[in-house]
Amino acid sequence: MTTHPNCKVNLGLNIVRKRDDGYHDIETVFAPVDTLHDTLTIEPYHTTVVEQHGIVLDNAPADNLCMKAYEAMNRLCPLPSVIMRLEKRIPFGAGLGGGSSDAAFTLKMLNTMFDLGLTNDQLKQLASTVGADCAFFIDNTTSYATGIGNLLQPFDLSLEAYRIEIEIPQGVHVSTREAYSGLRLNNAPSTDLRTLLQQPIEQWRHTVKNDFEPSVMANHPAIAQLKAQMYSRGALYASMTGSGAAVFGLFKR
Repeated sequence: MTTHPNCKVNLGLNIVRKRDDGYHDIETVFAPVDTLHDTLTIEPYHTTVVEQHGIVLDNAPADNLCMKAYEAMNRLCPLPSVIMRLEKRIPFGAGLGGGSSDAAFTLKMLNTMFDLGLTNDQLKQLASTVGADCAFFIDNTTSYATGIGNLLQPFDLSLEAYRIEIEIPQGVHVSTREAYSGLRLNNAPSTDLRTLLQQPIEQWRHTVKNDFEPSVMANHPAIAQLKAQMYSRGALYASMTGSGAAVFGLFKR
């Protein structure tokens, strides 16, 4: 079985507060983007392994999130051994959710291949144990996310009239740890992000923010330059996605 785990972008990202457990509550809207994707093939095998191809990752195959997803599913429903062949195109350290998408698609594929009968809600609960934003990729539709990114509500927003361009500055990777270490928490936003995103897209430039941008762009000016270039080329809205380093722009088709 072969599928194509896609990436996502964040339409706005507000860091609401630091929690007692050390994590942060956020407010964001996840939007799927299918023009940039990995390819994942799963088939029966004599032992369970992950083969990684394409972009070279900074982790061992045994630490790949596809393996973590398999292990989580196997604890719930004992599974046959499989080989997972992952062709990686979504860069890591970019804020595009590639690893989370791979994990979520692994769960969906295993559920289908072995006729496990798990509902999407059950798959989301399982995905949340693998990564904070993994659950989003189960339904894989535009969603308003709170909590640590795991509390999802459908959000009615169509971007079909726009072309989404994604660019990543060469050689720049931003770890989640780095992004949070430079964060300066402000007061919780006074206006719900959903309200701001219901305004005309031309207004988002002035109202829809990513709280990671100031510190991350100060450390990596190439990211700020990419965002400026997006606007100079006619983007109606441009932003860093997640904790970076990828920047995306929305252009009229």
